[in-house]
Amino acid sequence: MIFIPYVYIVAVYTAIYLLVRAAVSIRNKKIDWKRERLHILMYINLLVIIYFTFSPLLLDLNEVFNCRINLIPFVYLLDYDVRAHMIYNVFGNIMMFVPTGIVLPVLYKRLDNFFKVAGTGLLISLAIEILQLPFADRTSDVDDLILNTLGVVIGYVLFVIVRYAKKLGKKKASLSEGS
Repeated sequence: MIFIPYVYIVAVYTAIYLLVRAAVSIRNKKIDWKRERLHILMYINLLVIIYFTFSPLLLDLNEVFNCRINLIPFVYLLDYDVRAHMIYNVFGNIMMFVPTGIVLPVLYKRLDNFFKVAGTGLLISLAIEILQLPFADRTSDVDDLILNTLGVVIGYVLFVIVRYAKKLGKKKASLSEGS
């Protein structure tokens, strides 16, 4: 059995992130620092998600692709001996993806509606569930997929509310200047 500490996972993720950001900067021949700050927010958001979904990893070569998968929604969602663990699982899966729903539409202008953001969140969550398949100590669960996507949707709704409030504030300011 091979123990893979979180710091190694972060090192690989950070190296990939820096290579991609460097390639984009070279291609664009400049660095847009405002946009880079948003990318750093997404990077940090994904670090948190990686921490809770992949830390630590145990790779048992005898159990690779043991494929512990739950495809039936909500069957095991409340199946915990300790109620606090159930609450931690449900709200943790939702809350760690709320920032994703906020940052995605700010960072990527093409993600300009509910379905695009929710779909992207679903795909990110699905990628995580698929990446968990080779590890014997992980279970890919449709409940996680649903709860993570719900977190993205909640984040997007918060983003839309703030955007709408800003537009109302600008309209009120322009109306009061005109009188």
